[in-house]
Amino acid sequence: MSMPSRLLALLGLCLLLVPVGASQCFGTVSRGRIEGSVRLPLSGPNFHSYSRLAAAAGRTHVHAQVAASVLAAYAALQDNAPGKHYVYGETGLAQGGRFAPHRTHQNGLSVDFFVPVLNPSGESVPLPTTISSRFGYDLEFDAQGRLDTYRIDFPALAEHLYQLHRAAQKQGIGIQQVIIERAYLPALFATPRGAYLRRQLHFMRGKPWVRHDEHYHIDFALPCRPL
Repeated sequence: MSMPSRLLALLGLCLLLVPVGASQCFGTVSRGRIEGSVRLPLSGPNFHSYSRLAAAAGRTHVHAQVAASVLAAYAALQDNAPGKHYVYGETGLAQGGRFAPHRTHQNGLSVDFFVPVLNPSGESVPLPTTISSRFGYDLEFDAQGRLDTYRIDFPALAEHLYQLHRAAQKQGIGIQQVIIERAYLPALFATPRGAYLRRQLHFMRGKPWVRHDEHYHIDFALPCRPL
């Protein structure tokens, strides 16, 4: 079985835990909850969770259609960005609701992704997300996307956003907004996928309450019931 096939099989296993259509979100990303969420798998051929400990604590649950989009994007990246390594971060609790220290992530539609990085040799490597750096969230990249010996792989990041958007469309959902350090937008839009991203995705224009330099935040879009 090829790597993409194995990843799609993993997607199927994940979604077997909850029948298709069983996830139901309520309210908004900043005031909401969810029923029938699914937990993202810890790892796949080209991705892994930011923390096994945090995952065991129940901090990586999402809406089933969001899970399908995330995993389908990783499968597509096996063909379109071979050799690249990706790390996903916090998502939300099994029932949603308040999710400290985040102000959103409450109804299963929010996912954090850590930036893909290159080492000094130009190789794609997973960004270290250790407990000493608050599982990666205390890492600080500069305005050029550099941190110590690491630098952000903007083409790999752009390809991920492109594949997420395409995967979400195939699920019949969308992406409401992307939050990332504004200083990185010129480099992101200069990649081969840049024109598509500029045209198809909404990037938050205001200043978020915390910097989004070591990770980018995605709010997916699908109808939710009122609280």
